[in-house]
Amino acid sequence: MPRGACDTHVHVFGPAARFPYSPQRSYTPEDCTFEDLAALHRTLGIDRAVIVHGGAHGTDNSATLDALDRDPQRLRGVAVIPSGLREAEIADMHRRGMRGCRMSTVVSGGASFDHLERLSAETFDLGWHLVLHFNRASELVDVAARLERIRSPFVLDHMARIGGAEGVESLPFKVLMSLLDTDRCYVKLASLYRLSALPYPHPDMMPMIERVVEARPDRVIWGSNWPHPICPVPMPNDGDLVDLIPLWLPDAQAQHLALVETPAALYGFDADVAA
Repeated sequence: MPRGACDTHVHVFGPAARFPYSPQRSYTPEDCTFEDLAALHRTLGIDRAVIVHGGAHGTDNSATLDALDRDPQRLRGVAVIPSGLREAEIADMHRRGMRGCRMSTVVSGGASFDHLERLSAETFDLGWHLVLHFNRASELVDVAARLERIRSPFVLDHMARIGGAEGVESLPFKVLMSLLDTDRCYVKLASLYRLSALPYPHPDMMPMIERVVEARPDRVIWGSNWPHPICPVPMPNDGDLVDLIPLWLPDAQAQHLALVETPAALYGFDADVAA
């Protein structure tokens, strides 16, 4: 991994004894803590990370904020919040490292796309982006016109959940490509092992990845999705996921953009990072 590499999609869960899970949650993970995450990234040689608040904790962001407080130089966060919070509460989250908010149709107990426009308005002046977590790729088609109207940058989690069997000729993928023209759309290459119909290294995902990288290498980010909650396929090895990066991004400059430069700009990391 290059110096300053960022894993833009991880979660921390628990410890449940300190940070209880939401009664409205749709899954119950094992405790996967700040210490576990730090040990993984030391092994993989990853300097920075973005903790996407896990749906099992609902809209109580305490577990994620606690992790951000413990390593403010190397960590940033994406919150799960409803619209309508007090400005002071959002400002405090920003001070502690939150740089975006996530809406999901996959997990319960969080924020749905009903909050899209209001969350955009409430967080825009702080420079936050929106993260969209789709249950089905067709939902991107349904929400595309609304994404074109808002001012906020937005990230399509897990490549908008477009499966390898759908591919480059599918309507959702064509919509994704058109949204790149807004200059506010980012595509996250994470959790693609759940979208492929083929075993590792998931070659059916390659045509879509190649199109996105060719069109906007500066709008691609990478994430491991550790610790891989709600995983309906064999649990991936995180080292194997890192080994996919040169396959997906064979050009050295594209790798540096996706791993270092684009995350640094989107999440507000310092220009340099301690070794």
